[in-house]
Amino acid sequence: MTAATTKTPVAIPAAVRLPAHLLDATVDESALRRFLAGLPGVDPVGLERRSAQLATRSLKRETKRGLIDLALSMVDLTTLEGADTPGKVRNLARKALLPDPDHPDTPRPAAVCVYPDLARVAVEELSGSGVRVAAVATAFPSGRSTLAVKLADTALAVDSGADEVDMVIDRGAFLSGRYGVVFEQIQAVKQACGPGARLKVILETGELGTYDHVRRAAWLALLAGGDFVKTSTGKVSPAATLPVTQVLLQAVRDWLDQTGEQRGVKPAGGIRTAKDALRHLVAVREVAGPEWLDPHWFRFGASSVLNDLVRQRRAQAEGHYTGTDHVTLD
Repeated sequence: MTAATTKTPVAIPAAVRLPAHLLDATVDESALRRFLAGLPGVDPVGLERRSAQLATRSLKRETKRGLIDLALSMVDLTTLEGADTPGKVRNLARKALLPDPDHPDTPRPAAVCVYPDLARVAVEELSGSGVRVAAVATAFPSGRSTLAVKLADTALAVDSGADEVDMVIDRGAFLSGRYGVVFEQIQAVKQACGPGARLKVILETGELGTYDHVRRAAWLALLAGGDFVKTSTGKVSPAATLPVTQVLLQAVRDWLDQTGEQRGVKPAGGIRTAKDALRHLVAVREVAGPEWLDPHWFRFGASSVLNDLVRQRRAQAEGHYTGTDHVTLD
């Protein structure tokens, strides 16, 4: 990739050193507190400067075309509205199956993401296609309910055939320092996912306040067994930003270095244009590494970016931009 042929240092402290005892599933609150409080602080000025630099990278035409196709394959095409209906979910699933009817070779998105009570509708529509079904759970988007309710929510998603579960952490518990509560809930939800469903842990970074809190929340999610760390529900502003995504990418990079296990990252909310998506892919390459340039390890949670990626793909092939009437509306 032209924009990132060499990796350069990012404005995040050196790799985290993970004490072996923290990999014990029965780790206690005091151990969590000591580790999270001892994480190196994030330099916000340097981090944001680095993000600005990444955003200005130029890409050769062929590289850009390849990255547009890659970004399309990384989208979790999402509808999470109170007015969602089975018909809307079916239409979204059909869009996932054929993102650009005039160009049937257009890559399909990775998944369709819906509320758990509509997961079965998406599963039926997407059966055999390779497009996964993700379902939000655990009292989305607030995360404020009992563990029993959260587990019932998760069970509904899994029993309906969801391949992936996107849970939200209890930000109130996290911000008040009750790390053990958050840890135990993530562990319990991970267990409820069973062997077949991957767990994405939504941090709702727009409510965490600082990059240091984002870093701590990401490590807490990884320690508890999350398969992905995800920025946002899309219901809070700011949602996904390039600096926050960098913090999560560094966390999973350090996790791989320390444990040999690869985990994923999903920025969600606020990524609306192909340019936004490509900037994030440049950051993926430079901060985490090329191993994450794969939809198994990196996703975009979005409802609108797919349309702009389709338009940009057409422009690369045809030499001119098409109007919005050439893409389907959600």
